[in-house]
Amino acid sequence: MTGDFNIRDNSWDLSYPYHLTHADTLQEVADSLNLEPSIPINLVPIWYTDNSQDSNLVLNLMFL
Repeated sequence: MTGDFNIRDNSWDLSYPYHLTHADTLQEVADSLNLEPSIPINLVPIWYTDNSQDSNLVLNLMFL
């Protein structure tokens, strides 16, 4: 299961300080399908902001 779920959460983005209930719901769906989050070995943002006040981030997720 892959997608750009637009759920930023400290479960998969260690630079993000918050845990959201939407992440729990997504994890419950993945669990019901016997899927685990795939953690990238090269933590490189796929989106780079043009605003220096924002952070670069990765929102695409993959569950295997």
